Amino acid sequence: MQFENKYLANVYAEVEKRNAGEPEFLQAVGEVLESLQPVVEKRPDLVKAGVIDRIVEPERMIVFRVSWVDDEGGVRVNRGFRVQFNSAIGPYKGGLRLHPSVNASVIKFLGFEQIFKNSLTGLPMGGGKGGSDFDPKGKSDGEIMRFCQSFMTELAKHIGQFTDVPAGDIGVGAREIGYMFGQYKRIRNEFTGVLTGKGIPYGGSLIRPQATGYGLCYFADNMLADAGKSFKGATVVISGSGNVAIYACEKATQLGAKVIAMSDSGGYVVDPDGIKLDVVKQIKEVERGRISEYAKRVPTAKYTEGCKGIWTVKCDIALPCATQNELDGESAAALVKNGVIAVAEGANMPSTPEAVACFQSNGVLFGPAKAANAGGVAVSGLEMSQNSLRLSWTAKEVDERLKGIMAGIYKNASSAAAEYGHKGNLVAGANIAGFLKVAEAMLAQGIAY
Repeated sequence: MQFENKYLANVYAEVEKRNAGEPEFLQAVGEVLESLQPVVEKRPDLVKAGVIDRIVEPERMIVFRVSWVDDEGGVRVNRGFRVQFNSAIGPYKGGLRLHPSVNASVIKFLGFEQIFKNSLTGLPMGGGKGGSDFDPKGKSDGEIMRFCQSFMTELAKHIGQFTDVPAGDIGVGAREIGYMFGQYKRIRNEFTGVLTGKGIPYGGSLIRPQATGYGLCYFADNMLADAGKSFKGATVVISGSGNVAIYACEKATQLGAKVIAMSDSGGYVVDPDGIKLDVVKQIKEVERGRISEYAKRVPTAKYTEGCKGIWTVKCDIALPCATQNELDGESAAALVKNGVIAVAEGANMPSTPEAVACFQSNGVLFGPAKAANAGGVAVSGLEMSQNSLRLSWTAKEVDERLKGIMAGIYKNASSAAAEYGHKGNLVAGANIAGFLKVAEAMLAQGIAY
C-alpha cells in the first residue's frame, strides 16, 4: 500500500506489524485508509484523538475451542471466533461463517468491513463478525446440530441483544441459526432477539432470506439510474448460487434484466435463454446439489468446470456473489473487453484491488460490497427492531424499508465521494460516509473508549 499522507502510512505500518500473515485483513484496512486521505487533511481533530489508530484495532477478539461428536461417536475439534470490532454506534452486529477457510484474518477483515457497512444503513449497529473452520458440507443434520450447540455454549457468554447480535453468513442458514438460538435459550433461560435470520415462527423477519440479493439490485438500480441506465433489457452474470445469488437473480429479473449465468465452487452454467430460477432453487435450496445439475435439466444450458471462467461470459452487468477475491485483475479485464457497464458486489470484498482499479480506470460503474450488499444486515437490523417491539411487519413493509435504506446508502456514498474530491468513486464514498458517522461517535465518547 502507498499512502501520500504520513499519518496514514504510519497507521498502516503499525497494522502490518501487529497483524503479520493476515492478508485479507490488511487488504481491507489498506483500502479504507487509502480512501480516508482527504478526510485526514480536512479533519485534524480526528488525527489528534487517534480515531483511526483505534478503529483499526478490534475492541475484543474471542477465540475458542469447539468440541463435538460425529455420527460415529468420534470427537471432532474446531476453532471458533468472534471479533467485536467497534460498538461506537450500537451493539456489535455481523454474521457467523462456517467454512474451512475461516481464520483470524478472514474474521477480522469481515468484522472491519462490517463497521462501515452497518454505519451506512443508518441503523444503530456496531461492527462484529464470527464463525468457525467447521465445514457443514457432507455433515448430517445431527452433526450440524451438535456442532452448533457446542459453538453456542461458548459464544453465549459473549453475546446478547444489547451487546452483540450475530446473524448468518456462508454456511449458516435458517437451520444453523435455529440450532444456535435453541441452545442460547436453554443456557440463558430467556427469549430475546439475540440472533437474526431466525425462522418466521420464532421471531424472524419476512424478506430476510431475500434481503442481501434484493438490496444489491436496489443499490445497483440507483447507481445505474444516476448514469441514465437501468436493468431493463440488460444481460446479467451472477457468480455463486447461494442465498445472495439466488435472490439477486430473482430481483434483477423482476427489474427487467435477463440473468444468463450462475456458478458454484465447481463451475458455472450459461443459459442464453435466461436462468430458470425455479430449477436453481430446487437444486440448491431443496436438494443441496451442485450447479452442474442445472445443465442436465435445462437443454439450453451449458456447464463448464472451473468457476473463474464465468467472468469471460459477455454481459452488461456483473454481480459477484460468491466469496472474497473471486474476481481478479485478469477477470476484470475480460469483463471490460466484453463491454460490461456496471459491477456491484454481493459477496464481501469479491474483487481484488487490481480488479477494482481496472473497473474504475475504464469508466465501469462499480458498487463496493460494504454499500451494495448491506441489504442483509439492514433487514437484520429491522428484525432486531421487530423483536424489541414484539411485533412483525408485513413483507411489503420490510421490502419498502429495505428499498429506502439502499437508496439512502447510494445517495450518502455518492455525496461523500463528491464532497471529498472523488466524484463517482463509490469505494471512497462508502468508506468515507461509513467512517465519519462512527468517528463522530468515537469522538463524543472520549479517548478511554
